[in-house]
Amino acid sequence: MADDDRTLIARCLQGRVEAFGELVRRYQDRLYNAVYRFLGNAEDARDVVQEAFLSAFRSLRRFRGGSQFFTWLYRIAINHAVDCKRRSKPVRALSEADQDHPKPEPADPSVFANPDWQLQRLEEDERLQQALSQLSSEYRMVLILRDIDELSYEQIADILDIPLGTVRSRLHRARLELRRLLEQMEKDSSSSSVFAPELKR
Repeated sequence: MADDDRTLIARCLQGRVEAFGELVRRYQDRLYNAVYRFLGNAEDARDVVQEAFLSAFRSLRRFRGGSQFFTWLYRIAINHAVDCKRRSKPVRALSEADQDHPKPEPADPSVFANPDWQLQRLEEDERLQQALSQLSSEYRMVLILRDIDELSYEQIADILDIPLGTVRSRLHRARLELRRLLEQMEKDSSSSSVFAPELKR
C-alpha cells in the first residue's frame, strides 16, 4: 500500500473525514470503469461504486493493510456488483446505457479528429461491451481486471480471493471465449467490421 494511502487512512481514523474524500477522488474513476464494464449499466455502476465507498468507510477500522487499499476496495466493489447483478432487472439496451457513459476524447486531434474514426471507435467499444456481457461473471471480471484495468495476477488473486493458478487458467479460458464471441459477431455483421482488441498475454 502506498504511503500516502496509509497516511490518508490514518487521518480518517482520527476523525478527519476529508481524508477519505481524497481516497474517493483517487480511486472512483478507476473503480467505476471496472464496475461499468462488469454491469454494462451506467446508473447501476454509479450506485455500486457509491455503496462500495460507503461500505469501505464504515469498515475502515477493520482494514489491516495486508494488501493495497485499492485491492481491498475492489473486493468490496465486486461483492456489491455481483449482488447488484443478481437482483437487477433485465439490463437496458447497450445503446441506451452508452448514452450515460462518456467515451474518452481522442488524445491527439491532429491524428484522430476524423469523425469516421470516432464513430468506428464507439462502435468497436460497444461491440466489445456486448461480447463482455455474454461472458459468465467469473470470466468477465477476470478479463476486466487484467486486460482493461491492467492489474497484476497477484492483485487479481487477492481481489477475487482465488489461487494464482485459478486466475491464470480462468483468464486463458475467458480470452478464448471472448475471441470466439467477437469472431462470431464479425461473421454476423454485414455492415461493418468488428475490432478485436489485442489482449495482453
